[in-house]
Amino acid sequence: MIDLRSDTVTRPDAAMRRAMAEAEVGDDVFGEDPTVNLLQMKVAELLGKEAALFVPSGTMGNQICMNVHTEPGDEIICEAGSHVLNFESGSMAFLAGAQPRPIIGRRGVFTVEQVREAMRAPAYYLPRTRLIVIENTHNLAGGTIFPLDEIRRIADFARSHDLRMHLDGARLWNASVATGISLNEYSRHFDSVSVCLSKGLGAPVGSVIAGSKEFIQKAHRLRKQLGGGMRQVGILAAAGIYAIEHNLARLEEDHRKARRFAEIVAGARGIRLDMETVQTNIVVMDIEGKATALELLERLAAKGVLLVPMGAKKLRAVTHLDVSMQEVETAAQIVRQELDAL
Repeated sequence: MIDLRSDTVTRPDAAMRRAMAEAEVGDDVFGEDPTVNLLQMKVAELLGKEAALFVPSGTMGNQICMNVHTEPGDEIICEAGSHVLNFESGSMAFLAGAQPRPIIGRRGVFTVEQVREAMRAPAYYLPRTRLIVIENTHNLAGGTIFPLDEIRRIADFARSHDLRMHLDGARLWNASVATGISLNEYSRHFDSVSVCLSKGLGAPVGSVIAGSKEFIQKAHRLRKQLGGGMRQVGILAAAGIYAIEHNLARLEEDHRKARRFAEIVAGARGIRLDMETVQTNIVVMDIEGKATALELLERLAAKGVLLVPMGAKKLRAVTHLDVSMQEVETAAQIVRQELDAL
């Protein structure tokens, strides 16, 4: 079975498992796990932040950050297809008590002019605009990269209007590798950043959030409130350290595989695929005609290919370190054959 559902399906290899088995551990709730502390220090340095915090998942990381930045009744500006709005089980409302102010971007990217228009006037009967969330890379748009120049413009606007900035950088690693722009240069424009270890980097569990020391102190308390306090978790942190040290540069291979997959599938009948969105390791396709995503997925699974639905007529393929270029090409040919048969 060729599994292209997500880059989260990767499994630790022997070297990563060895690093996990040999990890020095302690009680992280007491701040005494040396491997967790090393991971947090390493990520904070990469992102140019004062401090960082290891959390079980990207959703928890995003939600902690949004909770720290806002108060109940505040409004959060985000892109209409963003992960925090669409794929986190309504946690923005449930946990933070905040409401979204969605902006319809182009390929996941919105502009400072759109932010200016979306910002609420300071009237008592309106929600208070408090936070801007940017997702880089943008999952639903197809792994697209948010341009740094536009990030700078939005950040300048945010500072001048006392707004906070959060970067959902679950796949920020991919954006950095694809553009050559450092993680630090991306993250310096944000008050908080969340990065994922269990996607393209191949670790089994975990994300890290980063910000100022004061921010992380508040985040630490929220992590506990959400049940995210962990004990001898250095076993997992060691996988994250190994992933950063060994699997970051190789993300370019995944980008090449995604591009090749898209090139093959783009020529099929019954599909709409914007090649301009294939910038990293994600390919999003819209199905034309009567077939639904679920119907096509069933047919593909019978042929040994797994993709994931992103809507009634939308499919996603994600390349990762556990699939070879040959497997990607084989999967793409099968997808194309099934599409041509519709």
